[in-house]
This record gives sequence, C-alpha cells and structure tokens, in this order.
Amino acid sequence: MRPDREWTRDPARLTGRAMRPAAEMKDFRRDLVSLLPKLRRFAMTLTRNASDADDLVQEACERAIARSHLWNGDGRLESWVYAMTRNLWVDEIRKRKVRSGSAAAVFELDQLNVEATAEKAVYVNQVQKMILSMPEGLASVFLLVNVEGHSYRETAEILGIPVGTVMSRLSTARLRLAAMLSESTERRA
Repeated sequence: MRPDREWTRDPARLTGRAMRPAAEMKDFRRDLVSLLPKLRRFAMTLTRNASDADDLVQEACERAIARSHLWNGDGRLESWVYAMTRNLWVDEIRKRKVRSGSAAAVFELDQLNVEATAEKAVYVNQVQKMILSMPEGLASVFLLVNVEGHSYRETAEILGIPVGTVMSRLSTARLRLAAMLSESTERRA
C-alpha cells in the first residue's frame, strides 16, 4: 500500500472523529441509564403527559447514544442530555404546530413511583401536580434548580435562556408553589 493512502484505513480519520473505546462507551451508557429517573421528571415538566415524556426520554437516550462521540466528558453529562431533550421537545412542538395549526397540548398527569409512607406519597403527589400545573418554563426551571440541584448557569444553558430569566422564573415558580401550598393547607384546615 502506498504511504499516502494508509490514513484511509483509520476509521477515526475517515469520520473526522476519534473512536470511543468500548469501556468508555459502556461507562457512558451506564451513566445515561442512571439519569433516567431525573430525565423522566424533566421530560414531564416539558410535555405534561406521561406517554409523551416516555417517548421524549427514549428519543433523547437514542440520540445521546448515537452522538456519544460528541460528548467530550467536560461538564455534567446530565446537562448535555437535558439540553438535548429540551431541543428535541422544541422540535416536536414545532412539528405539532405545523400538523395541527395550533400549539394545543394534551395534559395528562402520571404519578411517579414514590417509595414512602402513604401520607408522604400523597403530599409528594400533590406537590408534583402543583409543579406540573405551572407553565412549562416555570416548572422546568424549578425542577432543574430545586430538585436536580443545577446551578442557575447550568439551567440557563440547558434551557437556552439567559441567567436572569432563570432567576426571574425561579422566583415566580417559588412564589406560585408557596401560594398553592398555602391554599392547599388552608383547605385542609
């Protein structure tokens, strides 16, 4: 073989990217699987529908695996997957608008599996419904910051919005949730 043609046998050179070793790919998939519960909660704040959330999570995982070569290991894997999930949902909403001519969404709440006492399970379910009753932008910001522990900057990057908008939406979400909890407590009393 001619020396100037030898580089064509290297798949990494043909594709323009380095191949990920099998052990790293196994770790990537393991880490992705560990994110599934968090990813489903995030998808629920976007879709407001259990079936759509499951489809979105599946599509996001498929895309993450297919594009794992783009993951450089910097930052948090979940931030990368959350951003991918949000982008997939935005694309889906655009498709639906084109198909139906409107942005009407069907809301269906699904209970998350909660291993706790009956009282705690009822309370968690009520809080979940309250969060999901908030507009999508508020619910997603609240979940990412308060439940998943992302910083404002990470949340802004995931959602593709400025940090100031994250702070504003988070403040509004917290106030709404506090008001709903107060109202719920007063009704029980």
